Amino acid sequence: MPFTFEGKAAMMERALGSAGISILCQDARLSIFYAENLPPHFAALFMPGGSDAALFGDAHGRYLTALKHKVLETGIPNNAEVEIDVDGERRTYELKIQRTGERGAHGLLSVMTEVTESRHREKVLKSLLRELSHRSKNLLAIIQGIATQTARNTLSLDSFLLKFRGRLQSLSNSQDLITDSSWRGAYLFELAEKQFAPYWPETAGSMPIYGINAHLTPNAAVHLGLALHELIVNSASFGAISGGAASITLNCREAMINDRKAIEVAWAEVLHDQSEVHEFSDNSFGRTVLERVVPSSVNGKAELNLVPGRIEYRLTIPETEFEIFKRV
Repeated sequence: MPFTFEGKAAMMERALGSAGISILCQDARLSIFYAENLPPHFAALFMPGGSDAALFGDAHGRYLTALKHKVLETGIPNNAEVEIDVDGERRTYELKIQRTGERGAHGLLSVMTEVTESRHREKVLKSLLRELSHRSKNLLAIIQGIATQTARNTLSLDSFLLKFRGRLQSLSNSQDLITDSSWRGAYLFELAEKQFAPYWPETAGSMPIYGINAHLTPNAAVHLGLALHELIVNSASFGAISGGAASITLNCREAMINDRKAIEVAWAEVLHDQSEVHEFSDNSFGRTVLERVVPSSVNGKAELNLVPGRIEYRLTIPETEFEIFKRV
């Protein structure tokens, strides 16, 4: 049985409703003579013969009127977006506008859809891309600094490659944790375990990480990771780890810095042969990282003590670079 005109109209109305599409028809004077499937807040304002200003507000009305006159004059379709406050929520609508009718009896058809969610996703994506670009530039600057300083403090290509690759791997390990958290940062214990893992002997038992499991900002995680790498590699080459002994502790506790809350990350290592053996000479890159680069990057302070048979390092990180959590 063929559909009646009324049946087809009802089907069309249901189709528009399910697709979230609204239709506005205007004559050459831009008087709205027909509307279909308007959202409730627009439907309450609609009156046959009304204007864009009555439906969308004065500011949007002026903008749409100028745009629609241009479509009427040229016959070239155009798009517009309007943002409307609805019950305290900002909503965005897209209008696709085209001329209709024959010469001398032109009108306009506007197909309107709500694009609030898609525009929000686009803004979030753009924000994430800007953040990614910013972080990538920072990361490249850190890598450039590592390459320059490593080359300055090594005498052979083989030595440079060995140290540079190790430092890049340390940076990569920290970055993995940061990326996994959607760039929110990393927990101190996980960061330390990631840095220890390639060097910690299986016979030495569990990794010596104690105290507060602070959640670090991405910036603090990257730079603390670099500091831990220098301490751990030195220990694996000359110190406690090289001797298979677990005479290392890494402890995090609450502290103060310039009347602000902070945490202090403290490394204490007893050297295997009780002699002062380490790579932290006055001009070494490792020492520069520990005493200058890392504390400056986190707006904190650091102290490296090298005494016979013992290495101590304390890094104080202000509250702007972490949140405090207790280890479970």
